[in-house]
Parts: sequence; structure tokens; C-alpha cells
Amino acid sequence: MNTLIKTKIEGFQIRFAEKNDIPSIYDFIKGMAVYENLEHQFAATEELLEEHLFGETKAAEILIGLYEDKAVSMALFFKNFSTFLAKPGLYLEDLFVVEEMRGKGFGKVMLSYLAELTVQRNYGRLEWSVLDWNTPAVEFYKSIGAEPMKGWTVQRLTGKALNALGENFSL
Repeated sequence: MNTLIKTKIEGFQIRFAEKNDIPSIYDFIKGMAVYENLEHQFAATEELLEEHLFGETKAAEILIGLYEDKAVSMALFFKNFSTFLAKPGLYLEDLFVVEEMRGKGFGKVMLSYLAELTVQRNYGRLEWSVLDWNTPAVEFYKSIGAEPMKGWTVQRLTGKALNALGENFSL
């Protein structure tokens, strides 16, 4: 088992996820899909999580937040790269706290640790996206000094559109 990272909140600790955390990670992601009204896009399986998070080529890292030894939050993140800074960055894909534990400061502690980790790794920035209708999250992010990136929108290709564009490539 890996090292528990103590936090300023009594009873709350953080650690890096391990393979045996897959059921909890799956439940967190499913809970996020429900919260974001995106259940129709939820296609994760425990097998896919194991392959891509704990397999030969790890696509991301995960922190697990424990309150009194029970998994109550997670942060899934990966390295990206800023060409303008000429440095890697840390991209937070998902931050989730179970509903009954929200408002206790766990999310802020998780973000604080990610900021510290970003600095320790000599990365240039910490970034994430937030749904525009998620007012509590937007307000929380503003309260910690995060700046919305005005003029930028996220673009995405998946499914048929991704396959169609890929089929247009030929050597």
C-alpha cells in the first residue's frame, strides 16, 4: 500500500490509487455521470479502467481522498504540454466528492495537493474544464483564484465523427 498524505482536515487523507481501487473509481465516475446528467455517455467498465489506468501504458494518475479510511473523493489527472510555456502541465480531468461529503473542504484540499504536485514536478500550470451550468463548481473555482479561459471552447471528436475523420487519412 502506498503512502497516505495527511491533510489539514482531521480524518481526511489522500493517496495515489492502486489497482484494488478500481471498483471505487468506477463508482466515482458513474456518480459523476449521474451528477452531470451524462449517463447516456457513460461507457466505462472496470476492465477498461484497469487496462488504461493500471496497465502497461498508464493514461492517467488518480488520487483517492479518504475520510476516516473510507474512499469519498477522487481526482483523475494527466500530463499535458504547453507550447507557449515550453513546459508540461497537469490537466485535471475529473474531481469528484460523494454527495454526502461535499462542503467539508475535501475538494479544495484535493486541488491544493494537485497544485503542490504541479509545482513539485516543475510543471507550468494546472488546468481543468467545468460545465457552464455547474454554478457551485464555477463559484468554488473562482474563490480559489482560478480564471475562466474566455474565448476558448472545448472541441471533441468521438464515435462516428472520430472514425470518419480517421478514415480520411491515407498514406
